[in-house]
Amino acid sequence: MGQSRKWTWGLGIASVTAVTAFGVASWQANAAPAPTPPTVADEQPRVSDPNPGPAPATGFGRDALTAGEVDKARKVAVTPQLASGAEDVTGAVGPEYLSAQVVAEGEGRRAELYYYDYKADKVVKQVVDLASGTLAGSYSAAGVQPPASKREAATGLDLLLANPLAAELKSAYQKTTGKPFAGKDDVTVTAHVYKAKPADNRNKQCGKSRCLQLIVETKDGSFIDVNQLVIDLSGRTVARLA
Repeated sequence: MGQSRKWTWGLGIASVTAVTAFGVASWQANAAPAPTPPTVADEQPRVSDPNPGPAPATGFGRDALTAGEVDKARKVAVTPQLASGAEDVTGAVGPEYLSAQVVAEGEGRRAELYYYDYKADKVVKQVVDLASGTLAGSYSAAGVQPPASKREAATGLDLLLANPLAAELKSAYQKTTGKPFAGKDDVTVTAHVYKAKPADNRNKQCGKSRCLQLIVETKDGSFIDVNQLVIDLSGRTVARLA
């Protein structure tokens, strides 16, 4: 920003200017007509339409995928072979959906969809051309662990609560809140993926297998520390850190 420039005027000029300004202001006040009072229509408040209308079915350029585009892409991405050959986090037939994003490079508008196949312990990436509604590419890799989905975190909590190590969660909950743990509705969970450290012999499969550490939050916003517990979604087991 530029610096303000200060101009210094002589006393005589300043006095003349002040008198002139006062005279002009007085003339304007006397000569100007009185403002017209607002009409009833002018006084009515304006109310905007609370309904923004339907969300766009398709995005533009490299905009984030719309809900409609994700739904369309998921129908294309889960091919008959993937639907029958993969397994989701609950053990049911079909891959576990993780996330979707727009492809930032190349021509046209395409979506990348990520799945986890618990039967093969592999990540599957399906690339869908949104304009033609066709599968443009399919890739898979072992040992790759994308961020956990909400459904995976919820499944991880179910596995923990069915395990004797759930006593550690319940004890930490009561210590934090002063109330006994009544069930999974008492908390909200998210999770981050765990990959075994060299010294962690109890969970050395984690990284090849899909493992989580839960982030547990109570209804009042307090966090319960259960980082010492590792949930192997692939093997459906729970273990403490070494």
